[in-house]
Amino acid sequence: MATNRKLGRTTDIRLAMLKNLTTDLILHEKIETTEARAKEVKSIADSLISLAVKEKDNFEEVEVKVSKAKLDSKGNKETELVKSKNGKEYLRVVKETTMEKRQKDMPSRLNARRKMMKMINKVKDSDGKNIDLTAKLFNEIAPKYEGRVGGYTRILKTGPRRGDNSEIVILELVD
Repeated sequence: MATNRKLGRTTDIRLAMLKNLTTDLILHEKIETTEARAKEVKSIADSLISLAVKEKDNFEEVEVKVSKAKLDSKGNKETELVKSKNGKEYLRVVKETTMEKRQKDMPSRLNARRKMMKMINKVKDSDGKNIDLTAKLFNEIAPKYEGRVGGYTRILKTGPRRGDNSEIVILELVD
């Protein structure tokens, strides 16, 4: 029977902690934590990376019609003066439609993306823009480990923590 470490926490707190640590590992590619936590995060991170490696190229290119606001030379939206049915005038944003090539996930890759999103948190950078960690897994991390079978992370012991003497380790992605 496979069991996981309880880490001295209730289930919801433990799962949230592991989710945060996994997110930080994928984002920064290195974290410092206790040995027990690192062993749990290692198994989660390895399964996410192996899923990304397996589904890395499982998409198709599709042309999509996109409607965007037309921008002037300064980068502002262009507007035009329009009259409504009841005679009032208002400004309307000028739209332009173009065809763009986009990646469309195949069903198994979409399922893999959803599984990854369950195990990692949404992250924003310092400017407040969202960082897509699933895209990072598929586009940056998975190509690095394409020929490798397992063992995507390593644990390096750094010594005991000063306060409670628990073993501190560095968990990092292997180069």
